[in-house]
Amino acid sequence: MRILITEFMDKRAVARLQAAHDVLYDPQLVDDAPRLAAEAAGADVIIVRNRTQVRGALLAALTRCSVVGRLGVGLDNIDLPACQARGMRVIPATGANALSVAEYVIATAMLLLRGTYVSTTAVAGGQWPRNALSNGREIAGKTLGLIGFGSIGQLTARMGRALGMTVVAFDAMMDDDHPAFSQGGARFVGLDELVAMSDVVSLHVPLVDSTRGLFGAARIAAMKPGAVLINTARGGIIDELALAAALRSGALGGAAIDVFGTEPLPASPHFDGCPNLILTPHVAGVTAEANERVSFLIADAVLEALA
Repeated sequence: MRILITEFMDKRAVARLQAAHDVLYDPQLVDDAPRLAAEAAGADVIIVRNRTQVRGALLAALTRCSVVGRLGVGLDNIDLPACQARGMRVIPATGANALSVAEYVIATAMLLLRGTYVSTTAVAGGQWPRNALSNGREIAGKTLGLIGFGSIGQLTARMGRALGMTVVAFDAMMDDDHPAFSQGGARFVGLDELVAMSDVVSLHVPLVDSTRGLFGAARIAAMKPGAVLINTARGGIIDELALAAALRSGALGGAAIDVFGTEPLPASPHFDGCPNLILTPHVAGVTAEANERVSFLIADAVLEALA
């Protein structure tokens, strides 16, 4: 069988696939649309991350393909109904990068609440901004609000509670008596209540019609004064212009944004000079350990599907 891998994957997992099948592994293939389409025509399996759009022209080119392996959990780059109609099995790496994302959320929350970790240049240059940096906040005793309570949200909840946080959660797909809430140490609350009461709000929902623009100017304004907003889910859920305005006005205490409406993020003057802002290039779930787990999970699942 011919396996096409269009984005980066752990090389040992690639070797596992190569031991049993014909594999083309090219992490740059995602950026060469003509070659990608040509190679897709002969592929029985395609393995992608989030940048490869398995829809439209590429999907039409995958005339032999029966399996789509997703090196991650988000599926908004894959036309699921069209794949299903063509009998193509889509396999995500569910749970394999949850730890990395949860650690990112907790780490950035601590950085943003404390607000003191940007002083290296000043201190090394002979300044001593002790008074200005003496009003940072501890994470213990704060309220963590999780919007979306799947495997990542549940793990983040456990980490937050271990640090002394109170955890509240909302998930539109779960009833308020779902056992995941009690098992994760979180109290179910409505979305508006969560937004109003949380010191840290972290998003863990897919990008669908109901979540697109979920955090526009009005909902950001409804957040607790000085609260922190973290998005490791998908771009398009937060209005980036409204976020920047709230940071500049001081209404929002900080933000960590790992995902954007357009990726790679174009030069964005609206973020210039925003205080207490962390921007990262869609890497919350990508660590050396997570890449290994994700890659081997997908490699083994693909081998099983082709057996």
